[in-house]
Formats: sequence, structure tokens, C-alpha cells
Amino acid sequence: MRIFVTGATGWIGTAVSAELLSAGHEVVGLARTAAAADTLAARGIEVLRGELTDLDSLRAGAAGADAVAHLAFVHDFARFAESGVIEHHAVAALAETLAPRGGALIVASGMAGYPGQTLTEATPSTQHGIESMRGGSENLALGWAAQGVRAMAARFAPTVHGMGDHGFTAELARIARTQGFAGYVGDGMNRWPAVHRTDAARLVRLAIEGGEPGTIVHAVAEDGIPARDIAAWLGAALGVPVRSVAPADADAHFGWIGRFFAADIAASATLTRERFAWEPTGPTLAEDIAAGAYSG
Repeated sequence: MRIFVTGATGWIGTAVSAELLSAGHEVVGLARTAAAADTLAARGIEVLRGELTDLDSLRAGAAGADAVAHLAFVHDFARFAESGVIEHHAVAALAETLAPRGGALIVASGMAGYPGQTLTEATPSTQHGIESMRGGSENLALGWAAQGVRAMAARFAPTVHGMGDHGFTAELARIARTQGFAGYVGDGMNRWPAVHRTDAARLVRLAIEGGEPGTIVHAVAEDGIPARDIAAWLGAALGVPVRSVAPADADAHFGWIGRFFAADIAASATLTRERFAWEPTGPTLAEDIAAGAYSG
């Protein structure tokens, strides 16, 4: 298959692109900068210059592809609403281009916003419309399944971990080094799912190759790790103490990530494993932390 990947130089996108290439697929990557283009070309990926706000470039990538893996997102938490608008328009442009040929589209999504329940693949997204979180892109994409697109959503665990990770867990480690202790909010019993990057990439490939229209997949290897355990592992790896941060002080201590790290997120991947015979084989989050993934 010829597969267009947005976010191909990102943390997840790099692994997905490598997974697709190793399976014999042809990969086209969206590159916003000359440096990104050089990186993709060096990895044997065809380059398409453009960005998420350039809808013509997205349409061009989708027009020449059998499938699109939309993994890019504008991670600007100071302008999160604007990022959602960009995401909404990007997904619409990709879907409408794929529809006449029945192409496949898998969009990256998250797991926040379902407090008090274990999120499953059968749980519909609560986000609808351009003004909602991530521009309602999951429901927007899945809505195109009725219009000929093999549309799917990949919900990624809050921590997609591994050596070289610069995401949420890396930010928690940075804060622990700066503050002199590894913190968790309140009693720390709120949970975060986790998955290793290589396992997540393999799941995306499996979904692109055989997922049915309207499918939601959960990239989750560990259903819900208590936040206090994550803090304890970071504390041990960094050689700093571990302590609770009062909920009222979470924003001041953790900054923008405080609300995410205080959220209780539990998710199951039972249906995903059954549908795709997907069994995670990568290191656990505890193993990656102990191995030094976040000690630098």
C-alpha cells in the first residue's frame, strides 16, 4: 500500500513509518521544514512538503495514497482551542479526498475526558464539533465511514514511552529534577494507561492493513498505572524523594501537565487485542524508567 503519514518525524509517527516500511509498504511523509524533509528522505520515505494548516498539501498527500495515518497535531497548550480548529479542518480535508476512492484513514486520538469509567473501544467519543477537544476529530473522522472512507480512530495511552521519549513522562521527569522530588497529586491513586512506542506502531499498521470502517483501536498495554507508582519509579531512577502535591498546588508545581497527571484515566484494549491478534511485547513503563529512558 502507499500510505501518507502526517507527523512522520514525530515520536509516534517515526515508529509508525518504520513499521510500515518494514512491512513492505510505500510511505510518504509530510514535512513542514527542510530539516524534516532531509530526515524523512534519509529514512527512505518520500517527502511531501506542507503542514496541517496547508490543506492543499494534505489533499495532495491523500489523493495519491491508499491510506492515511494522521498522527500530527499542533501541541500548543497555550492555544489549545486553535489547535483543535486546525485539527478539525485537516481531518475533513483528508477524509473528503479519500472518500471517492474508498481509502483508509486512521486518526490519532486520546483517552482523557471519561472520568469514573474504564474506557473501552465501544465507548463513543464525547467530543463533537470544531469547538470541542481536538476539534472533535475522532467523531468527525468516523462519520466518514458512512461516506465510503475506511475511517478508524487510534486512541493512544497518555504515555507512549520508550528510549528518547520527550512526551508526558519526560516532562514529569524534568519537573522532578527541577523541583528536587518526584510528585503525584493527592493520594496518587488516579491512573494512567501506558504503551511502548513499538507496540503502538505495530497496532497502527495492523489497523491500516485490516481494520473495518468505524473501528476504534486502543493502543494500551497497561490499563491504568497509579500515578504514585509512576512518581516512585521516577524518584528511584533520578535519585530524588517522592511526595504528594496537594490538588490546589498541582498547577503551580506541575504547570500545564498538572491537570493531565491528576486525571484518572483507565482504559481497556481487550477488543483491540481480539480483533487484531495484537499482543504488546515491548518493555513496560517501569522497565523503561529503570533502564534510564528518563534519567538524562
